[in-house]
Amino acid sequence: MNKPLLRSYFLMVVGIVMLGAVQAQAYPDKPIKLIVPYTPGGGTDTVARMMAEKISSDLKWTIMVDNKPGGGGNIGMDLVAKSKPDGYTLGMGQTSNLAINPALISKMPFDASNDLLPVALVAEVPMVLVVSIDSPWKSLGDLIHAAKAKPDFYKQATAGAGTVGHIGGEMLANRAGYQVSFIPYKGASPAITDLIGGQTDFMFATPQSVLGMIAGGKLRALAVTSANRVPMLAKIPTVSEEGYKGFEASDWKVIVAPAGTPPELVKRINDAVQKALKYPALIARLGEEASSPLYGDPAAVAKYIRAEQQEWGAAIKASGIKLE
Repeated sequence: MNKPLLRSYFLMVVGIVMLGAVQAQAYPDKPIKLIVPYTPGGGTDTVARMMAEKISSDLKWTIMVDNKPGGGGNIGMDLVAKSKPDGYTLGMGQTSNLAINPALISKMPFDASNDLLPVALVAEVPMVLVVSIDSPWKSLGDLIHAAKAKPDFYKQATAGAGTVGHIGGEMLANRAGYQVSFIPYKGASPAITDLIGGQTDFMFATPQSVLGMIAGGKLRALAVTSANRVPMLAKIPTVSEEGYKGFEASDWKVIVAPAGTPPELVKRINDAVQKALKYPALIARLGEEASSPLYGDPAAVAKYIRAEQQEWGAAIKASGIKLE
């Protein structure tokens, strides 16, 4: 390469680096949109609003939560994937739309591995296995014994096809060797109503959706799907403790951006999220819903998501289930 051409190339590279640094310094100079691919009031929406409120308060950023529900989270995530990669459109992704749906749905509107850039881990929450307070089952062992005795007789309610509760139930059924009917609902609320009413027999639900019913004596918790017990349900064993060592099924949340978002902006957002997650009041609020904060730089976030995609993908393949 001749000297004038080499000098031009060097100046171009320096210019690109300096432009990135200037953009990062000025960011953000307008509101940031945080797309939540579910309805207001749910677990993902609640966590997103907590984060937006804390970051806005600390850093004086303006973060607007925009709910775009539908398609098991795919509609909202597709909007993020197709947005301009300038740091002003982010998404609150989670287990279903980033790890389960890609393995479950044959025609995804976006490529979860290539169209979205993992930015910052936020939190994770386990599932709680619940039955009606009128159920004769007092333990996970009771449920499994009954299900094995009558294949396909009992019904597991789910908040929707492809949710963590649904696939987690499929994973346990495969592991324990029983068969039940999976009944999908359009959300946790109607599923819980029918469970209490006796139309279904059990459900893997998020703690946020069932803690009140457990405390109110309408539901009984049999197990949690985390590696360790949940403090607010300290007497309830994990599935692993009940004889299925290593079993876990958590619903995690992660902030993502469109692929191509400059790494300088990704780092700034990651730093802001990690700082907010160390705030005692936010940790306490997450804990009230049995959620635990997750941490990691952008490289660690990407590694975490890849591992989760592989694990859920393998579980779905083993179960043989598929959605069109």
